[in-house]
Amino acid sequence: MATINDTGERLNILAQKITDTWKLLRIDELQERVGFFDEMMQDATFWNNPQKAGQVSKEREGLVSEIQTWSSLQTEVQNLISFARELEDSPDETLETEINQRTVELEKKFEKLEFLVLMNGKHDKLGAIISIHAGSGGTEAQDWASMLLRMVFRYSEQKAWNVAMIDESVGSEAGIKSAMFRVDGRYAYGHLKALHGTHRLVRISPFDAEQMRHTSFAALEVIPEVDTASEVVIDPKDLRIDTFMSGGKGGQSVNTTYSAVRIVHIPTGITVQCQNERSQLQNKETAMKVLHSKLVKLQEEKEEEERLKLRGEYKSAEWGNQICSYVLQPYRMVKDVRSRYETPDTDAILNGELDGLVEAYLRFLKK
Repeated sequence: MATINDTGERLNILAQKITDTWKLLRIDELQERVGFFDEMMQDATFWNNPQKAGQVSKEREGLVSEIQTWSSLQTEVQNLISFARELEDSPDETLETEINQRTVELEKKFEKLEFLVLMNGKHDKLGAIISIHAGSGGTEAQDWASMLLRMVFRYSEQKAWNVAMIDESVGSEAGIKSAMFRVDGRYAYGHLKALHGTHRLVRISPFDAEQMRHTSFAALEVIPEVDTASEVVIDPKDLRIDTFMSGGKGGQSVNTTYSAVRIVHIPTGITVQCQNERSQLQNKETAMKVLHSKLVKLQEEKEEEERLKLRGEYKSAEWGNQICSYVLQPYRMVKDVRSRYETPDTDAILNGELDGLVEAYLRFLKK
């Protein structure tokens, strides 16, 4: 059994780790930004622009939550340190056991929070726009695409992120052909970028009367939801904009008017469509935002490709280079082929418990 001195030393080490992480995450700067937002919100004209006001309020809420999480952890550790010092003079075995148990809990809590330090990429703190596309294989692949959609939705729910569907094409028998949706939450892109790539499923097909084992593929694209005022400028002459009748879910008139919008960026061939908003204008605005994010991502990928070519290590990322395999038959295993993370608990992964996979990928990037 650990002595109170051993526990006190562990708490001191934990306190120092929290202090170091506090600096790395620049929590003091986040507190200053919350103060800046508070001043903005006190302005009488703040709500004159509801869209901008809503964005500021959401960002402030995310910052406050992050600050409170680290402040609470820091306070708890300091309180335990003081308590442990008191017990050095007046030993109490029961209290020492309680402090040791609480120390273990706080160490585990810190470990879960610590991997936020790994998310120091340019866009990691932003929201994400995710597209899922079924591969070849008809109904089987479309069902797999819908399973991935559910997995990401469940993970987003656990993180208390807001999810909004942008576009969806439902399969003729089951599943989805494709889907695009927005995930709004602090560090959403930093987490979800671990899922970008081709996902492979091996299972006994529920659509095969002969109960044969099938392999299916689906592509999952993750891009950051960047500010449209960023460095990429879109020339209206480079766009082809089509409108068509919405086939998605919605209220009255959504499926009876030409409210859906498809935008093609001619120089790159990138196509974006949106049909889940109620008006053509709203669909166009959403589609333009997605297009802008895709162009920013494309530009950054080209810059990274050039850097890697100079180093002689470039490998193109293309369809077929799977990043993760999900085997349900003849054994159960999920394996990330990049980080080598694996787990036999396939049900947990498909139900959105992805923190282990995400953390392994982020640590792989830092190697």
